[in-house]
Amino acid sequence: MPKLYPELFSAPCIVKRPTPILTKDDMPYPASLIFNAGVQKYNGKYVMVFRNDYGTDEEKFAAGTHFAGTSVGVAYSDNGIDNWQVKKIPLADYPNGLGQEIRRLYDPRLTILDGHPYLCMATDTNHGVLGCIARVSDDFESYEILSTSIPDDRNMVLFPEKIGGLYTRLERPMPVYSRGRDRFDIWFSQSPDLRFWGNNKLVLGVEDVPYADDKIGPAAPPVKTPKGWLTTFHAVDRDENRGKGGWEKKWTKRYTAGIMLLDLEDPSKVVGMCKTPLLAPELPMETDEGFRTNVIFPGGMILEPDGEVKLYYGASDTVECLATADVNELIALCTERR
Repeated sequence: MPKLYPELFSAPCIVKRPTPILTKDDMPYPASLIFNAGVQKYNGKYVMVFRNDYGTDEEKFAAGTHFAGTSVGVAYSDNGIDNWQVKKIPLADYPNGLGQEIRRLYDPRLTILDGHPYLCMATDTNHGVLGCIARVSDDFESYEILSTSIPDDRNMVLFPEKIGGLYTRLERPMPVYSRGRDRFDIWFSQSPDLRFWGNNKLVLGVEDVPYADDKIGPAAPPVKTPKGWLTTFHAVDRDENRGKGGWEKKWTKRYTAGIMLLDLEDPSKVVGMCKTPLLAPELPMETDEGFRTNVIFPGGMILEPDGEVKLYYGASDTVECLATADVNELIALCTERR
C-alpha cells in the first residue's frame, strides 16, 4: 500500500513479533477476523478474550455479503506468546438478525479485579452504542452484565484495583453534537459497586495528541508502576484523500497507539505523555493485508516480573499480534522532554 502521510513510526524500544499470534485459522468454529483482544494472567495461565467477526471473506464482502455475526472467544497459553488453545464454544455469540435489544458484544478488555475476571465490552443495541461491564465466571464459561452506560459510549477499561476506595475506569463518550464529528476524548469515572458511575472528569483531549486529528480513546487496562499508571490509548488521524485500504471501498483512517502515565492517586491527572506514537502500522499485516489496513488497536498489556511489558494488539481489524518493550523505557517515553 502507498505510504500514508505524515509518516508515523513505532517507538524505538518496541519489538514486534513479525507474524500474528492468533488468527481465524486457529478457531474451532466459524471465524473471519480475530482481533482487539484483552489479555491477562489468571490462575497460572495467560487468558485471551478476543473478538471474532464471522461469516464472510474479502471476495464475498465485495459482492455484498456482510458479516453473519460477532462472537467473543477465549484462548489460553502457558507463555502468553504461542500455542494458544481456543475454547471450543465462545463466551458470547450474537448472530445478526436475532432481534433482541443487545445486538452484539465486542472489543473485550479483560481486567482481574479483587481476584476475579471482569470484561468491559462495546455493546451495540437497537438504541445506540453502549459500554458494559460484566463479571465473568472463573472458568470463562459464563458472564453477568453488571452495568451499561447510556448511549453513546464505548472503549471502557477498568483499573485493576480500587483507587481512593472506588472502582475506576476510563472511557470514550462519543459527543457528536457538542464536539463535531469524531472529536472523541478520554474520560474518567468512578463507582462504589461497579454499577453506579459518577465523578466524571476529562483525562485527555484529542487536541492534546499531536499525531491525532480525529479521535482518541482508552486501549488496554492500565498497569501500575512506581511512577504512575502506565496507560495506552488509541489515536486516529484521517485524510479524506486516502483511497481503498482493505475490503471496504474507502477507508480514510489510520489507528496508532499512544502511551501516557496517570497519577497513582488521581488517575484523572496525566503525569506525562509520549508526543509520538508507541505503536504505528509498519508491518505488511498492519499496512497491506486485512479488513481495514493501517489499524493498530491495543487491548491487553501485561507487566512481567523481569520488567518486560507484553502489548497485545489487533492489526488491520483482522489478526491478533504481540509487541514487547522494557517497562523503564516505556516510562521514559512518558517523562522525558520531547
